[in-house]
Amino acid sequence: MHIGLIQVMQSWGFENMSDAQVYDEELQMGVAADEQGFDSVWVVEHHFEDYSFCPDNFVYLAHLAAKTKQIKLATGACIVPWNTQPLRVAEKAALLDQLSGGRLILGLGRGLSRKEFEQFGIDMNESRERFDTAAPMIVNALESGVMEAHESKFFKQPRAVIRPKPTRSFKNRLTQVAMSPESGEEAAKLGAQMMAFNYKPLDVQKQEFEEYKKLYVEHHGEDPRPLLLTDMMVCDSNKSRAEENSKHIANYLLSVLHHYEMMGDHYKEAKGYEAYGDAVDSLREMGKEGMMQAYVEQQIWGTPDQMLRKFEDRRKNLGTTDCLACFRFAGISYEAAARSQKLFAEEVIPVLKSWSDEDKKTQAA
Repeated sequence: MHIGLIQVMQSWGFENMSDAQVYDEELQMGVAADEQGFDSVWVVEHHFEDYSFCPDNFVYLAHLAAKTKQIKLATGACIVPWNTQPLRVAEKAALLDQLSGGRLILGLGRGLSRKEFEQFGIDMNESRERFDTAAPMIVNALESGVMEAHESKFFKQPRAVIRPKPTRSFKNRLTQVAMSPESGEEAAKLGAQMMAFNYKPLDVQKQEFEEYKKLYVEHHGEDPRPLLLTDMMVCDSNKSRAEENSKHIANYLLSVLHHYEMMGDHYKEAKGYEAYGDAVDSLREMGKEGMMQAYVEQQIWGTPDQMLRKFEDRRKNLGTTDCLACFRFAGISYEAAARSQKLFAEEVIPVLKSWSDEDKKTQAA
């Protein structure tokens, strides 16, 4: 079981917090994760707002690479349509992998925020086509060391050699955010691990992963890696304090609803976002309070024992999954976030790893 830390670079919900303080706190937690036994640290790409701001996660991870020894470093994700030159993405990935000694995990995504698309001057309706064209160009270039000549609606790319030359395959180091069935289909074709944020009921998530798995086997002749699920977490030895801090999980959902305009009619009209458009009326019917309650219940938080019981329930429903944990978000204090991360590493990760070993033995038998 792969267990990573994901950092969302958020000042939303924090009082009088500078952008510099956001980065200071996240860097401290990222360095600590290396010492605490997390397998990886992931950082998002977002722009312009308190919701989240990391305009170049390759740069951030390069800085983190210099401060850590062994932890894997992952883009969670590089939003392909906003990075309008696939060649530059491949180059930056190759360089970071070289500097970090082969520690890069390349996560790719399509993007969802209308506001970010607009501020980049990119038509949101083009995002699916841009991603489906550019992502294979990036992946193939990193495997071969050459981006072959390509001409299509969005790109006129002469043949170009990637320098520094990639020396390690990205097979098994490639992920894709897949929050819709269509993105799951593309992830399967690309050979990427399916990454999702934990918003959906487990039965829905299971069905979508099974569809992805079937397509993956058809394209690659082998099973994919497990589903990679992201949770907003609070881990505390004090049950009451954990309950109190769970309010920040609800507040994080509010930041998501605001940033992505999740109940906006534009999803009903945006090409490639049909799954989100179909959900708009259901979200409106639930209302913010209903969504917040369901979302908090969906996440994994509480005392270590409570969290392990939730992980066990997930394991029974979904089988073995990989895990990304976020501890700093939506106004939770640095002290509480760092305490959560440390306790999770000490008391939850070892048990999860033991389950993973048990599952491997069962599969081998």
